[in-house]
Amino acid sequence: MMKSIQSIFKIPDLKNRILFTIGILVLYRVGCHIPTPGINATALTEWFSAQSRNSLFGLYDIFTGGALSRAAVFGLGIMPYISASIVIQLLGAVIPYFQRLQKEGEEGRKKINQLTRYGTVFIASMQALGASVFLQSLPPTQSGLTAVPHPGMAFRLMVMITMCAGTILIMWMGEQITERGIGNGISIIIFAGIVDRFPTALVDELQQLIGGNRLFLMELFVFAVLFIIVLSVVLVTEGTRKIPVQYAKRVIGRKMYGGQATYIPIRVSGFGVMAIIFAQSLMFVPQTVRQFFPNSELVQNILSYFDLSSPIYWFFYAILILFFTYFYAAIAFNPVDVAENMRKQGGFIPGVRPGKKTADYIDHVLSRIMLPAAMFFAFIAIMPFFVSKYFNLTQSFSQFFGGTSILIMVGVALDTLQQIESHLLMRHYDGFMKTGRIRGRR
Repeated sequence: MMKSIQSIFKIPDLKNRILFTIGILVLYRVGCHIPTPGINATALTEWFSAQSRNSLFGLYDIFTGGALSRAAVFGLGIMPYISASIVIQLLGAVIPYFQRLQKEGEEGRKKINQLTRYGTVFIASMQALGASVFLQSLPPTQSGLTAVPHPGMAFRLMVMITMCAGTILIMWMGEQITERGIGNGISIIIFAGIVDRFPTALVDELQQLIGGNRLFLMELFVFAVLFIIVLSVVLVTEGTRKIPVQYAKRVIGRKMYGGQATYIPIRVSGFGVMAIIFAQSLMFVPQTVRQFFPNSELVQNILSYFDLSSPIYWFFYAILILFFTYFYAAIAFNPVDVAENMRKQGGFIPGVRPGKKTADYIDHVLSRIMLPAAMFFAFIAIMPFFVSKYFNLTQSFSQFFGGTSILIMVGVALDTLQQIESHLLMRHYDGFMKTGRIRGRR
């Protein structure tokens, strides 16, 4: 391992890419601590510290690395871009115009990226307007401080311009990391926002142990559970169902093409992440609505069944994850298009007739692997609530036992390590992973 780390700094291009990525992330974290003009940061911090993070605002704040609770310049984070990308992807499944763009290759991809940027500006503007209205509606804190000393239209316009510009700058940073750094820029930025909370959460947990509120053996057991969860997520993330494909030999001119065997890799980890995000967003809505009706006894009683500690909440949360896993898989992976592309290129699955039979076979395989995968993601999603309740962990630390946090962190870390390893192997250095070293020696 140490030899591989030393090898990184022997390759100038790889070293420059890693240092460039670190530099961009430092600038991003600095922007997450610069408050938006017109905000009383002390009052805002006091108000958010008194509120539960088990709400839609708390979920959003996780992805922004705490920037939303500070009403920082980067308070919206990269989520408007993610939302715009999801909308464009969903439109590609139902609108012919976007379907044509997806099939036009590089030019179509450029057009889709341009439309995604326009969508990002629109979504960021609307979310910034909503954030400004929310900030103005905050009641005074117990110490009598007000989050927005001078509310009004000028304040709303200032928040819209500042936060929207911050999101566009983050989007640009992500593109620069992808082009000149290492890893996927957007994913790296989300990863940095989530990991930023881990040291503080770990220190809080250790303070509980030092203060005598935790038993040492119980703490060891908790960290063993965390290790097992991370290991299982790694295995599922790396797990791939390979469908064998054979290409027929074709003679074009004096050359022969095809005749090779390959496979279609189907990875379910991406479907699970999006399913948890969709389900989590919907399940946090009742608690968010509950906060806006503190004096209504009827609303409080009804929505209390959707409290995070309620088994009813866990049940519906798991059901939604199962549903959205199948839903997103149907949107993101079209067996009919895959079968058609294979037929045009002279490919076929051994033992399966081309065309509709191939599409049905791929759909059957996808359906079979979706159920256990969806059940695993549902289990991972409810783990933070389970360990928080039965192991009496701090809320900030328990969120790293499952949900989108652990899936995104593991997925991005593995993808970045694989890119670093590809650079090392390309220059005849040993990689980090055993499979990489085997490939390199061959």
